[in-house]
Amino acid sequence: MFRIGVVGPEKSVERIVGVAREIEQEIELVPHPYEEVKEVADIVSRHDRQVDYWLLSGFIPYQVAKKLMPAADRLVYIYSTESSIYKSFMELVYAQGKLLERISIDMIPSTNIGEGESLETLKATVQELFVETVGSDTESEELLRFHLDLWEEGKIDGALTCYPTVREALEKAKVPVKLMSPTRIEIFQTLRIFFEKVKTSYYKDTQIGVEKIEIKDFDVIKEKMEKTYQVQYLELRLKETLIQLCEKIDGSLVDEGNGRYSIFSSRGAIERELQALKDKARYLSLEADTPVAVGIGFGSTVLAAEIHAHRALQTSKKEDSQEIVIIQDDGTLIESAGEAEELAYAYRTDDQDILGKLREAKISVKTYKKVEALVQKMGWHQFTTKDLAANLQMTERNAQRIVADLCDAGLAENVGEEAQHTRGRPNKIYRLK
Repeated sequence: MFRIGVVGPEKSVERIVGVAREIEQEIELVPHPYEEVKEVADIVSRHDRQVDYWLLSGFIPYQVAKKLMPAADRLVYIYSTESSIYKSFMELVYAQGKLLERISIDMIPSTNIGEGESLETLKATVQELFVETVGSDTESEELLRFHLDLWEEGKIDGALTCYPTVREALEKAKVPVKLMSPTRIEIFQTLRIFFEKVKTSYYKDTQIGVEKIEIKDFDVIKEKMEKTYQVQYLELRLKETLIQLCEKIDGSLVDEGNGRYSIFSSRGAIERELQALKDKARYLSLEADTPVAVGIGFGSTVLAAEIHAHRALQTSKKEDSQEIVIIQDDGTLIESAGEAEELAYAYRTDDQDILGKLREAKISVKTYKKVEALVQKMGWHQFTTKDLAANLQMTERNAQRIVADLCDAGLAENVGEEAQHTRGRPNKIYRLK
């Protein structure tokens, strides 16, 4: 059973836990209420090892927790929309028995509820709207002063706040105020998606993972060694290094002979120790004085994981640089796994139109998907063959050939030329269709 820490003001935590129990009974919810947002850091630091995930009541506590957590995918917050603003405003109007014309409001930045479109309806309803943007380091005293100053100057008829302590202080000062909080449907939708994510994560984590490691040119290494004992000592050192890796990922090592090894473990363990694999592969390469190819495959069965690992290894062997290649259970191929230049793309497609064009131009699906993934990752609207060559570790001549073939297939087009500061032909600019 998963343990999820629920963090927020006491009333918010109670609402979230109540809705969560209506949706899912097999997940344990651990309430962690606070009075001030600054308490979030202490809560997360002290209790992180006791929970699998953190569920925050809003964007501000999420921002505080995110600064402390190396893995942001273990954090989720209740996503509020403009509905929570309008709901709170209507509650304030109903409580006062009249339409309020001048309002002050404190709210989180446009990364969640924005000051742009989200407030347009409210701006059209009232005569004056005073807005204060809230950050993770904003003190409640600052917000209280913001609302009180406007009230004391006679500039507002009421206030909306996202801080419970500010609401309480304004109520004591006799200021008409309502707390902005997510609607029940917003809480319900966030929790439903979150619980699905938790379950999916569990199934992925327990998938079978296979690492295939191959010492390149191992036959050549053996030929260079004068004595058989030298080869055996080398193999012992290589095997010792891989057994150390197995200990880290609770894996099982299979020596396939001639510098080839397989390690069987779970997907979760392999993904968590990817850096350890990179370090060991680098050490093996130095020990054997030759590049090492590494392919990782994930699957719901041993056979599927092995097939993916074998394909990943073949891709890794084709690269001059020593990099780890992963093929996931859905066929997604990840090159340079764990590196800044990591690139993920599918090596297959069921789009018959694209397949037909690729066959006609004699371009592999993998090549096309790789280029498409790079363009999307870099956010390029346009690119040159120099851009492709630099980022895909290939010669510019090869990049030119690929782009020319894509243009012939109608999957890319020449849209202009790049001005040159030196003599020579200007670089052509392309874009994918």
